[in-house]
Amino acid sequence: MEWSATRPGEVEGGLPTRADASLTFIGRIRTPFPTRAECPRRGDQEAGPPCRLEVEEPWRPALRGIAPGDRLEVLYWMHLARRDLLVQAPSNRPAPLGTFALRSPNRPNPIASSVVRVVAVTADAVVVSGLDCVDGTPLVDLKPARG
Repeated sequence: MEWSATRPGEVEGGLPTRADASLTFIGRIRTPFPTRAECPRRGDQEAGPPCRLEVEEPWRPALRGIAPGDRLEVLYWMHLARRDLLVQAPSNRPAPLGTFALRSPNRPNPIASSVVRVVAVTADAVVVSGLDCVDGTPLVDLKPARG
């Protein structure tokens, strides 16, 4: 795990002692960002670099109907994030805030959601632009983005 040091004003809590559900990762996300420090703060659907959503068997048939130009909501697991911070002190904020008031990756359940544009579709992957996560991030789900 890539843990960051606690900043002044931050409050740590304990790690979860129980699991209420289970997840099955459906694949991995391949990006040009090898570390969290190199990730952009927000992905750019139009000018962002191509990223590959690699989908494992047996989930590949579920890609049917996705086409270039579509917009997808990508759900992913931020596996390098801290899960124990209750109050955080982001460098771009004047005062510490509660985790649920922030879009920080550090949260009890580090699930992220990004809306991306589909560039290409293959039998085992979707190439998109607009992601801002570390290379190798576990893929949780894909949904059509409406609106």
